[in-house]
Amino acid sequence: MGARKHIKAEERKAARRTQYFAKLKGCPSSPRKMRYVVDLVRGMEVNRALGVLRFTKKAAAADVEKLLRSAIANWEFKNDRKAEDGELFITKIFVDEGVTLKRMRPAPQGRGYRIRKRSNHVTLYVDSKTNDK
Repeated sequence: MGARKHIKAEERKAARRTQYFAKLKGCPSSPRKMRYVVDLVRGMEVNRALGVLRFTKKAAAADVEKLLRSAIANWEFKNDRKAEDGELFITKIFVDEGVTLKRMRPAPQGRGYRIRKRSNHVTLYVDSKTNDK
């Protein structure tokens, strides 16, 4: 690896040590459906977001709730203490498109229709209000 690449990689690693996040990769639902749920909780305080996700009827809400609990646990592990009420907020959350499985379905007159089974990746960042810029 070149010197410049090595320096940049070390800078990225150092920056990630101060960030608290969790990733969900390969979730078997379309990114569009996941974005409906993600938009509900963007920027919220984590306890309020957990309540919203708990009572949302969308199936994707269960996956996002589990991801949020993981991000909170990551924050608590890196800071060696429990999160207090009103301390943690969702700073960034976004959904990227994952791999698409392509399948064929029989159709009339010997044709085949293509089925696209989409998946997504969700990334969630949490931080306390005092650390926000």
